[in-house]
Amino acid sequence: MRDLPITLLRTFVVVAETLNLTTAAGRLHRAPSTISMQLNRLEGLVSTALLERGQYGVRLTPAGDLLRAHAQLLLNQHDRILGAFLHGDIDGKVRFGTHDQYATRSLPPLLETFVLNYPEVRLEIQCDHRPDYLQSQVRQGKLDLALVEMPLLSHDGERLGGDELVWVRSPVHQAHLRDPLPLAVFVEGCYHRNAALQALAQWQKPCRIAFTSQSRAGVLAAVRAGIGVGIIPRSTLEEGLVVEAGLPPLPGTDVTLLVAAEANEATDRLAQIIRESPQFSRADHGMARVLHQLG
Repeated sequence: MRDLPITLLRTFVVVAETLNLTTAAGRLHRAPSTISMQLNRLEGLVSTALLERGQYGVRLTPAGDLLRAHAQLLLNQHDRILGAFLHGDIDGKVRFGTHDQYATRSLPPLLETFVLNYPEVRLEIQCDHRPDYLQSQVRQGKLDLALVEMPLLSHDGERLGGDELVWVRSPVHQAHLRDPLPLAVFVEGCYHRNAALQALAQWQKPCRIAFTSQSRAGVLAAVRAGIGVGIIPRSTLEEGLVVEAGLPPLPGTDVTLLVAAEANEATDRLAQIIRESPQFSRADHGMARVLHQLG
């Protein structure tokens, strides 16, 4: 019986998640040609096509769908076993704070990696839309680690990447043309909300809060429904939203990692996983534009 190498299965799972060889190559820190060779080798081992390649990416065949489910279970078990042997001596608790936009988008695969590799660590996660609050929690020793979005060129914490805020609206509604301008935003304390209100005040453009929520999903659902205009980082733009350029410019942001002064080994390991992830360095795509505007 043939063995399926873990490396090939891991590559396949990432490709199945992204459906893009270039994106998968960036996440795995390999060249796209290497990814393609690994996929060809895996298809040879199972004697069937797993992917259909096209001009705009790839899609899974029925056999690929079946293998994806089995491969993910196998990888999870493999990582859990290896983690127990390699990192079984690392335990304790990690209290981690972050924004909803990270907790629901970029962080899940990183947190999954951490949990599987450090099975003795107790991870506690707190989501909050207020960066100042999370920052204060780290300073007071109530959180060990926080990943937050700070104003551009902030001095506190470790800058992982840059982005810029943009106005977003539904492509089929005209909320951006209403007067006063209706906004769909997080509740008070959100940096996005504060930046938007300040920019509109400087333009002397009337506005009103039409929808508030403590979740990104809630805010964007209101934007898609035409209830109001929203504010998000450019790198988190989703299908069904368009950037509205006819409103005042919004500031740049820093993706910032805050680590408590007396962090334990487990906290340091999670911080390193986040630092090394291409999900956050990728946010720098908007930074050149922001710095150009500042200059």
